[in-house]
Amino acid sequence: MTTPGPSPQRGHSPGHSPGHSPKRAPLIGLIGPIGCGKSTVAGWLADRGAAIIDADELTRELMASGTPLADSIIGHFGEQYRRPDGSLDRGALGRLVFSDPARLAELEALVHPAVNDRLARVVGDTRAAGPRAVVLEAIKLVEAGHASACDEVWLIVCKPATQLVRLVARGMNEADAGQRIAAQSDSLASWRAAATRIIDTEGSPEAAERAVDAAFEEAAPNG
Repeated sequence: MTTPGPSPQRGHSPGHSPGHSPKRAPLIGLIGPIGCGKSTVAGWLADRGAAIIDADELTRELMASGTPLADSIIGHFGEQYRRPDGSLDRGALGRLVFSDPARLAELEALVHPAVNDRLARVVGDTRAAGPRAVVLEAIKLVEAGHASACDEVWLIVCKPATQLVRLVARGMNEADAGQRIAAQSDSLASWRAAATRIIDTEGSPEAAERAVDAAFEEAAPNG
């Protein structure tokens, strides 16, 4: 089911300047707690002609072994977060920051500036290519300040119990899954405030896909 959310004032999207053609591809921000189906929804939107930008994948690239960002993170948190092959131990670092909001804020202060700079260029280039829409899938869309730049913000939700079942089915152990679900629970209020649409994936995949299809037809009509 999709429900309209608030309609906050939208600004200029990354890579967009005043005077750009009003027919530019709409920018849709895609957010939601882990295990609620953001990536599945992104796949459906790609099937319908949207270009998908995965901010989390872009972040992983920026944090790859030997990059300035990875070295900066290890320098800040300690060599115990460097694997024998030299790469960042993302699992160990995740267990630290998701159990301590202060440490998570420290990590975000290191990561966000590098990601924001790269993201602005990628979004601008992707919109210029002329897809039906550009979808920015980003867990920290609101916190990083990107929500106000989007034409729409879609929040994908389901019940915490469903999140847990899905994460365990993916191979995550129950303790880590519960920790990550809990770490995001405080963000839901701000995500709901930023959302222009809320899509509930609690029901069948078919029902969720129909809701996504209807929402996309409104956000990026053909022709």
